[in-house]
Order: sequence, then C-alpha cells, then structure tokens
Amino acid sequence: MSPRLAAARALAAVMAGKASLGSSLPRQLQEVAPRDHALVQELAFGTARWHTRLGALTRDLLNKPMKAADLDLQALLLVGLYQLLYLRIPTHAAIAATVEVASEMNKAWAKGMLNAVLRRVQREGDALLTSVDQSPSQRVSHPGWLFKRLQRAWPDQLENITQANNLHPPMTLRVNPRQLSRADYLQQLQAAGIAASACQYSSVGIQLDQACDVQQLPGFAAGLVSVQDEAAQLAAPLLELQPGQRVLDACCAPGGKTCQILEQQPGLAELIALDLEPQRLKRVAENLERLQLQATLKAADARELALWWDGKPFQRILLDAPCSATGVIRRHPDIKLTRKAADIAALAALQGEMLDQLWQTLAVGGILVYATCSVLPEENTKVIEAFLARQSGARALDFAAEYGIAQPCGRQLLPQDGGHDGFYLAKLVKLSATPVSREQESAQ
Repeated sequence: MSPRLAAARALAAVMAGKASLGSSLPRQLQEVAPRDHALVQELAFGTARWHTRLGALTRDLLNKPMKAADLDLQALLLVGLYQLLYLRIPTHAAIAATVEVASEMNKAWAKGMLNAVLRRVQREGDALLTSVDQSPSQRVSHPGWLFKRLQRAWPDQLENITQANNLHPPMTLRVNPRQLSRADYLQQLQAAGIAASACQYSSVGIQLDQACDVQQLPGFAAGLVSVQDEAAQLAAPLLELQPGQRVLDACCAPGGKTCQILEQQPGLAELIALDLEPQRLKRVAENLERLQLQATLKAADARELALWWDGKPFQRILLDAPCSATGVIRRHPDIKLTRKAADIAALAALQGEMLDQLWQTLAVGGILVYATCSVLPEENTKVIEAFLARQSGARALDFAAEYGIAQPCGRQLLPQDGGHDGFYLAKLVKLSATPVSREQESAQ
C-alpha cells in the first residue's frame, strides 16, 4: 500500500466518526513498508492538525461537496493539500503521487479532479488561503465551537494556545528517582549523544531536544526513565504521599501516574490502579513490570463502588478524570475532528459523578487530587466549584506553585511552545464524612 493511501484511509475513518488516529493508523501501518511509516504518520497527523483550514479550502475549490461514499477521496485530497502547503516534498512529486492513489482506490475517474485542484493550489495558494483566513478559527485551524470557547475562557492567551496546539509536541521523560538522580541521567544522555535539558517545574523531568525511539534511551528497558509530559508529572507530588498509606489511582491507564506514585513513595500499604477498560490495564501492567513496581489492578467503572471497593478508606486519591483532552491537541490533533461542543457538558456531568462517588471512599483528613488534560473551565475549576457546593465537608487547598494560572479552585496550565501540555490540577481535603456547616468548617 502506498503511504498516501494509508494516511487517507486512516484519516477517513476519523472523519467518519468511526475511530481515532490512535486506533485507525496502526492498522494501516501494517500494510505499508517500514521505511514509509514516518511519512504515513506525518501525513495523517499533519492533515488532522490542519483539517479545519484545509477543509475550508476544499469547500472553496470544489463545485459541489463530495458524496459520502467518497470520504476516502476527500481525505486523499486533504492529504495532497497538506503536502503542498506544509511539507517540503517537491511539488510535482506530491501532486503526481497523490493523483495516482485514485487508481489504487479504484476511483481513477477522480484523477482529473485531484490534479486540477492541486495544481490550482500550486498556482494560487497564497491568494486562496488569504480568503480562507478571513475566519479567525480557520486561520488557526480550530473548529468554530472550540475556538469560541477558548476565546471566551482565555482571551489574552488565545493566540498562544492555538499556535501551541498546531506545533509538534516535545518528548519529555520522567527519571525514576529510585534508581538514579536527574543529573546522573542527563549525563548518561550526554554520553549517548542525546541532547536534553532539565524541565522547569518537575524535579524529575527531562525534555529532549529531538524526539527519538525509546529503545535509544539509556536504561529504558531497565526502568531508569519513562516517557511522560511535564504537566502530568506535577500531579503525584500534590498527594503528599507517606509510608503506610492506601492510595487509589482512578482512571489510571496508561499508568504513567501510577508508576510515578510508586517511584515517589515505595512504602505505601497499597496502591489500587483502577480503569474502566481491561484492555487499557494491560498497558499499565507492562509499565509496572518494566519499572519493577507492583500495584493492584482493577477494571471497573469508578462510579460503581460495589463492583470494586472493599469498604476500606483511602488516605489519598488521584482522579485523572475523563475529559475533552483539549490540552493535548498537539499530541492528538484528531481531537479537533472527533470532539464536539455537546461533549463538554456531558463530560462535566461525568466528572462530577466520579468526584461524588470517589469522595465516599476517602478517609477523613485524606487528600484527593483532581486532574484533567483539558483547558476548558467547564471541566476544571467549575466542576470543582460545583462539587464544593454539594460537599460541605470538602475544602480546596491552595498549593504554592510557579506553574500555571491560579483559578478560583486549582491551577490551570496552558500548552507551551517547547514546554508542557495543557493540564488542570486541584487539591481537595476531606474535613468530615458528614456535611458540616460553614461555621464548623471555619473553626477547623
């Protein structure tokens, strides 16, 4: 299979609402020569990243919309446009190779249309994009509903957020402090010819100058280091872990925070790693095995306490709640295609339900850290404010931090060019197992 066909098919599945690139792309890569894997991934992810802008351009170029049966052809056209406008592939090669894929699709009748559209963009690309970019959301290639929400929530940071969302993300590592220090691992990277620097906010974080295969990292197989964004590394330290505690990591897959909790405090009485999907727990188990760590893995809906909780309270809970993932769009650009405006209210309701149920399992005096990889207040500080209004025995704890932007509850990190992802963190303490008056809370 040609790399352009593989990218178009992976993208078409996303456009049809049947898959994410994370699920559709691996199947297509199996049909492509290994030497072409990087090109397929660049074409699929890059086209998804600029889909809103490219889609607007195709609407201006086509006399009429393509039929639903030709979604693969529409995806192919977008892949062709991405090559012309964003990659350094020679123009004649990009056009010829893209047009030829129509025959591979058994749609040779479309070769003339593809050739005409692509050559027009070759000639008039700047003028055509000037017209498309009259729309602010199309200029930065974000769906209109998301652009408006970002504009409302972060008017002063809007341009930086949308620009960061369209960049390739950095590769960030978390050093295992049970085995060595960050300074020692930086020396190992230097010796291996891998350029890197210490992260600004995480004491165990390292950012590589260039992404690489994990097998090239010194000691990766031996558990010296893991791949994890810096923002995600900031959650576990907020738990204030102590030996002998019983800890819950809810919505734990793929296990980065699970492993960090155990690296940070090896003397825990027990860590339960809970996730809805049994398949996702396999990845958690693999990470634990590589790092030679142990946790109790359970597959269940966190809200259904009777299915997984034994009634013994936890002193610490980390809830990495399901969310819109709008803080990690640069890592998963197909979020722009798959996420819809109506999803946000539904996610906020789910997040509130999970908080209410898991709060019952937290010991009095215990700490719950709520985290999302969203940048939307509806899923973050507003969820926590609503929870605190329902649970008078709960209080939000302020935590001094150099990172992020202080919110009415918690702190919001926004995606940074050359830095961390977008992320939200809030820290809650349980004052009482039963509702208390505000006067009692003040006295405590």
